[in-house]
Amino acid sequence: MERERKTPERLLHEQYMLLDTPFRLFRHQVEWVVSVHWHEFFEIALVTSGAGTHIFNGKAKPLKRGSLFLLTPADFHEIVPDAGQTLHLFNAIFVQRYIRSELLQWIYQAGEGIQVELEEDRLLPIEREFERMWDESEQPVQGGEWVIAGALERVLVEVMRSQRAGRLSVGHGGNAAIHPAIVKAVTYISFQFHEPLTLASTARHVGLSANYFSECFRKETGVSFQRFLQDSRLQFAHSMLGVTQLPITEICYASGFGNLSHFERAFKSKYGRTPRQARHRGGLTSTE
Repeated sequence: MERERKTPERLLHEQYMLLDTPFRLFRHQVEWVVSVHWHEFFEIALVTSGAGTHIFNGKAKPLKRGSLFLLTPADFHEIVPDAGQTLHLFNAIFVQRYIRSELLQWIYQAGEGIQVELEEDRLLPIEREFERMWDESEQPVQGGEWVIAGALERVLVEVMRSQRAGRLSVGHGGNAAIHPAIVKAVTYISFQFHEPLTLASTARHVGLSANYFSECFRKETGVSFQRFLQDSRLQFAHSMLGVTQLPITEICYASGFGNLSHFERAFKSKYGRTPRQARHRGGLTSTE
């Protein structure tokens, strides 16, 4: 039986972050479906007991003790406990500036939908890291924020090592050294594409002039800045159409497009049909 499509909720910083706090940790017991949603922040979670299913960017993955998953602001998901099961999990949320840029780039390299399964010998040290973050969060003492940041980075490194992410390879020169500013830009776009980004603002973010940035970006990636940004938005819209009943206009704006007619033209050019046709017929296939 086909799962009912749902309208996803976007979870905002002000709903879950305390004041200007860049990190927060929860211990959840999930007995009912956590409906499809996405966030402005990053989220990493460790299942400590129970069983269920994780619908991650439209793909179903089993959840059990040792499941460790990471979501970026470009991902969306749903959690469905098995009948009669309660999922127990640690859930840490944090903003992009909380972790170093090199780690962000490594996360980008792995692509979407990062979930790994840890065997008991590798799970126990990670579980202890979450316990330590919890203790430091519940009873704050001087230096606790550094302890939490260190523990979080060790957990992130573990999930990335388990994912066996390769090096960043964009464009046609995969074996050549990538300009560090372009690596930073690609990472930035991949997590912030739904914001009103421009070439000029992204160039400022990576410390280059707009003209030089535009030239470097095309040389390193093989496509223009605008094309890369548009493709990132279209890929997100593609996934949202497939697993939600969110109105097409809302998908358009949620993906970062500011104009519905532009979105529909771009979508048809990439996928060979309009968003409405794609939703009705299913089986989206890129023409590229």
